[in-house]
Amino acid sequence: MSDRATNERLADLQTHDRGFLHPFTDHKALRAKGTRVIERADGVYLWDASGHRIMDGMSGLWCVNLGYGRGELVEAARAQLETLPYYNSFFQCTHPPAIELTKMLMEVSPVKLKQVFYTGSGSEAIDTVVRLVRHYWTLQGKPGKNIIISRENAYHGSTVAAASVGGMGPMHSQGGLPIPGIVHIEQPYHFKNGAGMSPADYGRKAAQALAAKIEWLGVDNVAAFVAEPIQGAGGVIIPPETYWPEVKKVLARYDILFVADEVICGFGRTGEWWGSTYYGLEPDLITFAKAVTSGYLPLGGVFVGERVAEAIVEKGGEFYHGFTYSAHPASCAVAIENLRLLRDEGHIERVKNDTGPYLQKRWRELGDHPLVGEVRGLGFLGALELVKDKRTRELFDPVGTVGTIARDISVEQGLVMRAVRDGLIIAPPLTMTRAQIDELVETAGRTLDLTAKAIA
Repeated sequence: MSDRATNERLADLQTHDRGFLHPFTDHKALRAKGTRVIERADGVYLWDASGHRIMDGMSGLWCVNLGYGRGELVEAARAQLETLPYYNSFFQCTHPPAIELTKMLMEVSPVKLKQVFYTGSGSEAIDTVVRLVRHYWTLQGKPGKNIIISRENAYHGSTVAAASVGGMGPMHSQGGLPIPGIVHIEQPYHFKNGAGMSPADYGRKAAQALAAKIEWLGVDNVAAFVAEPIQGAGGVIIPPETYWPEVKKVLARYDILFVADEVICGFGRTGEWWGSTYYGLEPDLITFAKAVTSGYLPLGGVFVGERVAEAIVEKGGEFYHGFTYSAHPASCAVAIENLRLLRDEGHIERVKNDTGPYLQKRWRELGDHPLVGEVRGLGFLGALELVKDKRTRELFDPVGTVGTIARDISVEQGLVMRAVRDGLIIAPPLTMTRAQIDELVETAGRTLDLTAKAIA
């Protein structure tokens, strides 16, 4: 196709795309710029409608862990759609894919987890958690024990309940959020909040914010603490090593439930099946989604631990909650094959022992750049904190402009990195090779150089 024909086709696609109300988008700005139309993908690469090849440094939205073009996942969906394309899991019904997937998930679960509740997304999984923890305490004869504690700047989804559990101010400013009964504590963000403190001292301090909040609210009023092992969309916030051990002590002291949001950390992102395993956590409930199918079809869920599961079964009575697509047969079939490939092809072990350490070694080389105030990373997660002054860690003003400039330059250079405030973050497919990691880091370095020139 000629350049003229390609451009005409792209313009036509962009014109018709104006009817699509995109998520998390300034539509006035989008109308002026036009959407980037992604047409195909293979491995760790995307191609847009102009033929531009782009390395996907974000696995879509943290989800395409096995990379693009896996025919096995496509075939799993096709075979299931031919056999049983849909049936609901209401009214005491089930189907073989839901049963097999539940069995496989239990085999890789990190702690004493007894049941799985299926949803269509991570947001729905968090909504389910809100319902479950409050239902549990009502069954225990403590209906007033219903406050949920989360963390500032945490992202847990965008439905009303999930956005409330999340701690992002811009989301709370729209729609009267958070809903009642949800409160937030300081995030373990040493770069931003720990000036003058060692990471170890700051980690303990940030953990004690949980104890202080429980005491202030009254333990008889607090139902659960919800947290990601590593805050993902909040900026890949790697907690200091002292943080989670101290939080575990706090949780052991008080009678509340602990919910680990593993929507991003789950299924190999940290080099373990679960971020909870990496940090030695013992959640009562775990939310998951995204990489359970490598993003090929929507699916999410909640692992339900022993004490919650036993209360629901032993007390009896209907739990008035569910979704049309809970345990959708085709999504479950894709998840089964996805888990098999993750396990049998050794992707998680390779991230733990080979490519993960290599990515972190190469990624940290970017810390020498004048724009980079801090490099963070673990497994197949990474972040670069961009600053105006490297020596003083002075931030850019207004916050967010430089990060957006860097993000757009990165895409033009052939790499998707996500901007969070004035930071750049990555979460590449677990299938990425050492050579592709080299390409990623080199493109990121070139992006930093071009960004520095652009803002000079």
